[in-house]
Amino acid sequence: MRYYLEGSTLFIRGSFRAASTGFSGGIRSVPLLFCHTVSPGWDHEEPGKELERVTAATGSSPDVFGLLTTIPAGQACVLQYDCITVFITAGIRREPPASSGSITIIVCSSEGMEDAALLETIMVATEAKAEALAGQGLPLTGTSADAVIAASEGETRHRSAGRATDIGKRVRDAVLHGVPLALGRHDAGTQSNRFAFFVYSRFEGGHWVEWTPGQECPYYPCHFKGQACDFCYCPFYPCKDESLGQWVESAHGGRIWNCASCTMIHEPAVATYFKKFPGASRQELQQVLKRSRRKD
Repeated sequence: MRYYLEGSTLFIRGSFRAASTGFSGGIRSVPLLFCHTVSPGWDHEEPGKELERVTAATGSSPDVFGLLTTIPAGQACVLQYDCITVFITAGIRREPPASSGSITIIVCSSEGMEDAALLETIMVATEAKAEALAGQGLPLTGTSADAVIAASEGETRHRSAGRATDIGKRVRDAVLHGVPLALGRHDAGTQSNRFAFFVYSRFEGGHWVEWTPGQECPYYPCHFKGQACDFCYCPFYPCKDESLGQWVESAHGGRIWNCASCTMIHEPAVATYFKKFPGASRQELQQVLKRSRRKD
C-alpha cells in the first residue's frame, strides 16, 4: 500500500480485496482506493460520472473504489495501529440541520481478510463512528453522505473482524480516536496539504501519538543528521520489500514489519522528489536514491 494527496484527492494504491458502501460499491479486488473532494458547485446528481472522471485522470483501470466528500482531503486524519491504517475525513454542520456534512472512513489492513471480515470491518467502523459522534454531543449517528471502505492486502489471516477480535478492536479504537480529531480539523478550518498522522504506541503504556511537521522533534535525528523529516511515517509501510526491512515477531503476538534500518524516505533527494511527484512508486524512489548516491 502507498498513499498520497494529489490536488483534492487522497489516493491509496495497492493490490486490495475490498468492500465499499460508496457509489458503485460492493466487494471485489481493486488496485486503487480514493477519496475525492468535490468542487463547491457540484450538483450531487451524477456521482458516477464524477468518480469516472477522477479515475480516468489516474490512468488506472475503471474497476476501483472511490468516495466523494465535501470535506477537503487535506484535512484527513491518518491513524496507524499495527497492521491497520485508517483514513478519516469528517465535517458536520453544528447548527440545524445537524445531519448535513459527511464522514468518510477508509480502513486498510496489511494482513489479508476474508470477505466476511471486510464486511464486519465496515460494521465495526460504522458503529465506532456513531459512538464517537455521541461522545461529541451530536444528536446523530451519521449523515446520508457517509461511506466506508474496508480493504486488505496480503495472505489471508483474518476470517472475522468483529469488535471482539484483535483486529476489530484496533479498527474501533482508531475510528473512535480519529473521528473527533477529523471533525476538529474541519471545524478549525485547517487549510493543509498534509494529513494529520497518529500512531498507536505501546511505549510507556498504550496511547496515540501525533506527529506534526514543523515542530521540534525530541527524537531528531532518529536515523542520521541532515535527514529529511517530511515523511516521518512512511506512506509505503509496510512495503514488504525484504531489501529494505524484514518481518519480526511481535511481543504482542503475530508478525510485524520492521524497517527501522531503512532510510530511503529520509534521504533529502528522495524526499524532495517524492514531494514533487507524490504518485511515484517505491521502485522509482529507489532509483532516485541510487542516482543521488552516485553523485555523492
